Amino acid sequence: MREKIVFIDLLRCVAATAVVVIHVLGPYREMLGVLPDHAWITAVSYNSFSRWAVPVFIMITGALMLSDQRPFDLNYYLRRRLGKVLIPFIVWSVLYALLSGATGSGFQPELALSTLVAMPVHETYYHLGFFYYFIPLYLVIPFFQAWVKRADDTAVKGVTLVWMGLTTLFLFHMDGPWSAELVLYSGYLLLGYTMLRFSCPTRRWLLPLGIAALLLTDYMVISDSFAQGEYTVGRWLSYKTLNTVLIAAMVFAVCRYLADRLAEQTLSRLAFVSRYSLGIYLLHPLFLWPVRAFDWYPMHPAVMIPFWTVIAGGLALLMSWVLSRSRFTAWLVP
Repeated sequence: MREKIVFIDLLRCVAATAVVVIHVLGPYREMLGVLPDHAWITAVSYNSFSRWAVPVFIMITGALMLSDQRPFDLNYYLRRRLGKVLIPFIVWSVLYALLSGATGSGFQPELALSTLVAMPVHETYYHLGFFYYFIPLYLVIPFFQAWVKRADDTAVKGVTLVWMGLTTLFLFHMDGPWSAELVLYSGYLLLGYTMLRFSCPTRRWLLPLGIAALLLTDYMVISDSFAQGEYTVGRWLSYKTLNTVLIAAMVFAVCRYLADRLAEQTLSRLAFVSRYSLGIYLLHPLFLWPVRAFDWYPMHPAVMIPFWTVIAGGLALLMSWVLSRSRFTAWLVP
């Protein structure tokens, strides 16, 4: 149990940090030919090396919820599981819709209103797109929970392997019914559960495969972009492709390995940050808004991306902690 707790805390911390990195570097991606090549490559490499963050969050959910041996209680599930995510998502979506109307030249109410009206089908701010494919997974989780309790271990591993095959087809544009978002994202739930329960695939296999996938992803994005004269990623930066699966699985395995090798003081700090990881995810764009709106990137991306990641992530952590101190606002940062 100690391994599971520490391991998940470490995973949440690194995944939350990687998400902030992705959003800090956002403006750099479209600056091919504007920035010096070495600066643009640096920023895009940060992007390529961070794309595992969202899949890891889904894997954590699968690892914890599919391994839950308690009898399924629909009322508890709707209130404490789905509601804990859905209600803050709705409230923050409304708040970010208002923020979307704030521009460098002033507030544009018509923009905020149109963003709010489109909320049922489109995120009101860039980072909230995650919830549009994460929340539907709560429809799948109860069925997966029931199945893994009864299924043979070999069957669970086999289905996970088949899903990895589907992500390979998707990477190479071999589309079909298996390309549905719910299918491809649901597999991360099983992958997280399989890696937690069976430690499969093993770290010995995942480390070289994950590193190779990481380097290949970065190379393909950079080379294709230069070839076309504009930023282009194909499906290499998709969350639903085999390269991203291998990278996310490698991060999962490495964090599991490192968890029991950290000092107790480090573990307590990780637990604190982990407690507010969802709050960091929800809040950090508030602190990035002026950075992106006023182009506060005066130095090389190698410096500015880590700098603003620490500032925005740290302020989001602080604000999450402050909101959690009151029962009237704690539900906003579950």
